[in-house]
Amino acid sequence: MTAARSGPAFSVHDIPFSTHGSWFGLSPVVAEKRYADDLHLVSHQNGMHAVLRLVPLDPATGERAETRVETTPSLLRWAHQGGSIGCAYESPDTVRLRGEGLGLRIAAAAVALTPFTGTYFHHDPAAGAHVFTSYETGRRYRITVLSGSLGEVSGRQSLGSGDRALTITADVGTAWEATVEELDSARRPYTCAQPFGEVVKAAERGFAAFADAVAPWRSSATPAAELAAYVLWSATVRPAALVTRPAVLMSKHWMDKVWSWDHCFNALALAPGAPALARDQFSLPFDHQDESGALPDSVTHSEVLYNFVKPPVHGWALGHLRRRLTDHLGRAELVEIYRGLARWTDFWLTARRAPGAALPHYQHGNDSGWDNATTFDPERVIVTADLASFLTLQLHELAVLAAELGLTDEARHWTRTAESTLAAMLDELWAGDRFVARGVDSSETWSTSSLLDLMPIVLGEHLPENVSALLAARIETHLTPHGLATELPASPHYRPDGYWRGPVWAPATVLIEDGLRRCGHHRLADEISTRFRTLCETHGFAENFDALTGQGLRDRAYTWTAAAYLLLAEAHALREPTAGARPETHQGS
Repeated sequence: MTAARSGPAFSVHDIPFSTHGSWFGLSPVVAEKRYADDLHLVSHQNGMHAVLRLVPLDPATGERAETRVETTPSLLRWAHQGGSIGCAYESPDTVRLRGEGLGLRIAAAAVALTPFTGTYFHHDPAAGAHVFTSYETGRRYRITVLSGSLGEVSGRQSLGSGDRALTITADVGTAWEATVEELDSARRPYTCAQPFGEVVKAAERGFAAFADAVAPWRSSATPAAELAAYVLWSATVRPAALVTRPAVLMSKHWMDKVWSWDHCFNALALAPGAPALARDQFSLPFDHQDESGALPDSVTHSEVLYNFVKPPVHGWALGHLRRRLTDHLGRAELVEIYRGLARWTDFWLTARRAPGAALPHYQHGNDSGWDNATTFDPERVIVTADLASFLTLQLHELAVLAAELGLTDEARHWTRTAESTLAAMLDELWAGDRFVARGVDSSETWSTSSLLDLMPIVLGEHLPENVSALLAARIETHLTPHGLATELPASPHYRPDGYWRGPVWAPATVLIEDGLRRCGHHRLADEISTRFRTLCETHGFAENFDALTGQGLRDRAYTWTAAAYLLLAEAHALREPTAGARPETHQGS
């Protein structure tokens, strides 16, 4: 294998090998928290489905070869003392494979085939290829051998349970090549347009251009920036089915959706270098806004869920997005955004305000994004200060948009509503030294050791100084060596892997860091930024992290974590010019 390695090396056990636009990746992660011994082609069409198992073979014995998997953004390589196999994306739906000294067995991951599940296998004489047809994804996976030999083939046209596979080998001292395509129904037979090495180089250039665009400020002082860019780049899928725009999934592991607040952080990270993609990230959930004005809880290839919502962080995000975009939004786009944001805001002011209430409520922890935070332990249908804070910021952003669009009366309306919402929050939920939550049914109030109770710091300059000072002091008590614990470690409810009951999360970090800066608490904001960046540089881009050890938890390739790192690292580089100095040459260029 002569292709040069370019970009950051990473473990495919943590981050799938994929490419920008593709709906599939190569990974040993075949389901939530399930790791297989071999790499699988895992598709995210119609859900997460392991379709094909890829097994390197010792050509002398025909048995599974123990290999070391090496991965960069452009090349995955099974390495063995007797040879190697390389894999690279030629296009979002096609991978090229090349092996020397090792064979490869490609098998259906599912053994059972029923009228509704499993994978059917046959030879396609029109294309000169073998095809695996997956019920789960509704797609076909065509294997074309370009050079070398087709070895054992089993299970062609067989029904019921059984092994369905083919092997590819080559004579000693020669190489074999093949392609795997994910396709809908049929296409012309595959023709080889360029050598394998050129495929790898093209993939190198594609990722390098993306990394240079979204993180031009990166340097040795931001060592995880390029890998963060890869996490975003490789988790992007092209429009298909219910995904109406190019979309950055939260992960190409099992968290393979776009949730209606996660997308905001990805949009912000992409804005300066990939503005069109950033605008698509912000707008995608609004494509599925329902008649009440609610955004869906989540969107993925073949499913849009409305049983919960997510918090109205979109006004906060839009303000930052417009400042970060390198091109200005045109009037037509502003009008579209304004209308969607207004309907989303009206949802909270109507469907989520009890009769006579000044403040909106959540119906469940899932609505807040902090699913199981201890704030929701006494009751689930509650009025909280974080919700009022996000809504206040969104109302202010609507006022700005309305004024810009010449809608003077509407601008005044939004400003008045923002002011009355903030006043009601301080009057009803501020207890003199902390914010409390209130049950909608019981009218009881309580405070907890959850960081969620401190999220009103996101209001920044809109908060009275005494309130922001007290919030900042309490936030500092949540600061561990690795970042902000979502539940105080001293709390009896703290759990190291308790989801929102302890671990460090990216969105809370970004929102709090921003709010602290906007109300003048720069020292604490700097410390939070430094610890979170160090956490990612040490432990990667997990869904969340153990607050006391830093260990990555749950899904290990989470895009909003990578986006948060890029946002904080860029801001640090711009504040500290020496930290933002570019290296003399770009790796792999």
